[in-house]
Amino acid sequence: MSYIWPMALVVTSNIVYQICAKSVPEEINPFASLIVTYLMGAAACAVLYFVLGSDGDLLKECGKLNWSSFILGIVIVGLEAGWIYAYKAGWQVSTGFIVQSAFLATALLLVGFFLYHESLTWNKLVGVAICLVGLIFINIK
Repeated sequence: MSYIWPMALVVTSNIVYQICAKSVPEEINPFASLIVTYLMGAAACAVLYFVLGSDGDLLKECGKLNWSSFILGIVIVGLEAGWIYAYKAGWQVSTGFIVQSAFLATALLLVGFFLYHESLTWNKLVGVAICLVGLIFINIK
């Protein structure tokens, strides 16, 4: 179960995330919406930090940070703004996520290989090819 619940959380959160990103009003500046999003996220993180049995020394925890948390904050803004703009541009929920996932999977295969020395097998390469062929079928009008 410890292997399954995190993926279930990711999938469930992603479904709700896509619904919310698609539901951002057309007339609002996406960054105004994201300000509220991040305030809610910060509040949720603060509550979960203390509820889930942390020792309560948040400053001590922050002393353990490295560059990744700061860059992640910037990258998450790009991700979320990108989705909001994609939906405003007319991408459909049913295809937008599949298209980005196929390209993302391809890119992450290369990242895994070059940065983390993960294996690059024929099965993975065939899977990428199938994903890319699938993109053609998804985008045929």
